[in-house]
Amino acid sequence: MDNISNQFHSNQLVGEIKEVMLDAEALLAATIDTGDKKLAEVRAKSEKSISRVRARLDGLQTEILLSAKAATKATDAYVHENPWRAMGFAASIGIVIGLLIGRR
Repeated sequence: MDNISNQFHSNQLVGEIKEVMLDAEALLAATIDTGDKKLAEVRAKSEKSISRVRARLDGLQTEILLSAKAATKATDAYVHENPWRAMGFAASIGIVIGLLIGRR
């Protein structure tokens, strides 16, 4: 369960970083008409950094997807090998949720 939570948070983080990168790219595009030499150097350096980070994020996203698939397969195998335990666990969770909802 903890592995799934970590994957979810990792996926959220990747999405947030991509959003920041889009904002940075928009900022770079907005300053393209500025003729200052120093700003052009900073813009070029920023574009290289954004490209490098984008490539790393794509690799990270692929790793997260592969890890999620592996966790899904492991869970499926466990449920098939231990059906009564899985049903007991699911029933226990259902009872706890039912008790929590019933308190309202």
